[in-house]
Amino acid sequence: MKYISTFYRWVLLLPAVLPLFYIQGMMYPLLAPKTLVLRALGVVALALFTYLALTGKPFFWSRLRRRMVWIPATLLLIAYVSSLFGFDFYHSFWSTFERGDGLLTLTVCVEYFYLLLISADEKLITRFFKIVALVGTLASVYLIIQWLAVSSGADVPFIVKANGRIGGTMGNAAFLAAYLGMAFFATLAAAPEYQSWWRRMLYAGAGLQVFAILLTATRGTILALIFIGAGVLVYKTMKGSEHMKMYTRVALIFFVVCAGLFFTFRTILQQVPIESIHRLASISLADPTVSSRLFLWNAISREAFGRAFLGYGAENINVPFNTVYDPTRIIEEWFDRSHNAYLDYFVQFGIGGFLLYLALIIIIARTGWQLWKAGNKYGLFILGIISVYAIQNFFVFDTGVTLWFLLALAATAFAKQSAQGKEISFPIVRQRPFLGVVLGIVILFLIIPVSIQPLRANLLTFEFYQFQIIDVARANAAAQKELELGTYADLELGYNAYFMYTEEQIKRLSGDDLRMAYENAVMLLTRAFNHYVSDARTAVYLAQVITHTSPGVTTDKAMLTSALERAIRLSPKRAQPWYILANLSISNANEYPPKSPERIAGYAAAMDILTKYIATVPTLSAPHFVLAQLFYASGNAADAAAEAAKGKESYKTDLETASRAASYYETVLDLPNAAFFLGEVVRLDPKNTAAKDDLAKIQAYEQSK
Repeated sequence: MKYISTFYRWVLLLPAVLPLFYIQGMMYPLLAPKTLVLRALGVVALALFTYLALTGKPFFWSRLRRRMVWIPATLLLIAYVSSLFGFDFYHSFWSTFERGDGLLTLTVCVEYFYLLLISADEKLITRFFKIVALVGTLASVYLIIQWLAVSSGADVPFIVKANGRIGGTMGNAAFLAAYLGMAFFATLAAAPEYQSWWRRMLYAGAGLQVFAILLTATRGTILALIFIGAGVLVYKTMKGSEHMKMYTRVALIFFVVCAGLFFTFRTILQQVPIESIHRLASISLADPTVSSRLFLWNAISREAFGRAFLGYGAENINVPFNTVYDPTRIIEEWFDRSHNAYLDYFVQFGIGGFLLYLALIIIIARTGWQLWKAGNKYGLFILGIISVYAIQNFFVFDTGVTLWFLLALAATAFAKQSAQGKEISFPIVRQRPFLGVVLGIVILFLIIPVSIQPLRANLLTFEFYQFQIIDVARANAAAQKELELGTYADLELGYNAYFMYTEEQIKRLSGDDLRMAYENAVMLLTRAFNHYVSDARTAVYLAQVITHTSPGVTTDKAMLTSALERAIRLSPKRAQPWYILANLSISNANEYPPKSPERIAGYAAAMDILTKYIATVPTLSAPHFVLAQLFYASGNAADAAAEAAKGKESYKTDLETASRAASYYETVLDLPNAAFFLGEVVRLDPKNTAAKDDLAKIQAYEQSK
């Protein structure tokens, strides 16, 4: 039992290493493996605990008597109830590969909370902070190397290439910054446990973590550290020796002066080629990202109050988002998070889930404060970790890594505050070693559906993606094998099929390969369409693929109609379904002779569809130009010009709209307006040679007049 007990204690801490873990050759290689391993470790930990508890291993059972330790369990219960009465319990439970949140991951994290709570002694708690300190430092070093590689254009072995803002081993700058913001204080807590140069190394590691956070240019975490730093200075000006008060007052004055200079020269700082500085300087209500988020928070909050008690269920934030989606107010096309963890809990689990989540954060903070005032060296750092978590989560949301970190921190704080007491054997069931072995083995088999089968499905998804062009038959076979596994991969498989077909295969394939690709994409999206009835994204993607039917394949008009109906019902302001409907009417009309009653009626139907959409989103520019083209094609030049004028008046920088406008003005030979919008196209898409040529011809013609 001694060796199993030792192994069990290490399994309790292994999730702290996951920020460094990733596997190339998978879909979402930086996040999906972390979640799958976290779930597997949860199964192993539960199996080992079951065996140890039934063989008489003592634990700190008395810690379960405190009422506050039951907050995570109550939150988990509310999450299940909300999801059972929500929109899609299956999706709520399994989530997706991309991040792997959902009830299953929440269950594993809550399980870890209780196992750590009743197992943690001083040695395990100290080891927890040491591991986080080491992992946070290594993750920072990795990110710095990645930044240097991006800056120099060099390829560094074993370092993932960054797309956009560098995200290190998390693949996402915000996710990594959120983790490092918490790891920073854990590193400060662990440093005093070492002597001499090891201690200096850890303090240097904490500095590297702050530097890495700055490199991610994640405003939420940077602001959290600034607010906490300011709070510490204010506190120190009132507490401590007079000598210390003098220094902190000088530091606070310096901080205020720097803040004043920052706001004074904010416009200039927006042009500084240091991303963290110009992103901070660009924060304003006029900033597109900020205004988009504020609109989103306001709109989703109103929707959430309609289900304030039950919520929408885990992983169903996309439902209210699609309802309120407005292309004139929201930058992102699709959202499954509000980028505010507090609002996410409210939307998913109602007022009860939100209050319990908030209560957990407050109680951890209070526990840290009480430990600090009682002289426990970890109390201040626990308070720092939960403070940075609480502030930054106004702007980001949890992954499995940070959620586990939060609950592990809670268990650590509560264990620290509890009297060590005496470890005792399981107080209810007598020692039954054989039963412990049997139950432990049964629990271990849960790894198959929880982690192994999803891992196989993920690898098959990557094979599907990898061979989409060079071997369509093999790619389709991989997708079919994945479906046969019966995992939750079918939703993302449909998404990937859409992108592969519309962005790659339709351009690069022909003949039987194109036909097979089309039929496979329709099959996968239809399967997801029938399974995930609340997902507007699948409905839109299915409709778009069907409208790009491969030559020689009969269009399934009934399925197209059903997909468009659902897409418009679930997300009424989204443009694509309305455009497809209008294009269908135009295509049908074009089958009849010009000026025939059938063609006139078809164009009229298309114009009616576009008029309804314009009434739904009156400030969107693009549909005005589409309608103007229809008016002009119907011989109504005056109405076409009036509609185009409305489109130009409401135009905001947008490539799609500029392309439509340029096409219309070229058609009607309005060369000045055509030149303006062609200039917009070239500015937004410098590689568009056709637009460059047309613009050059117009400019040459205008100069020759």
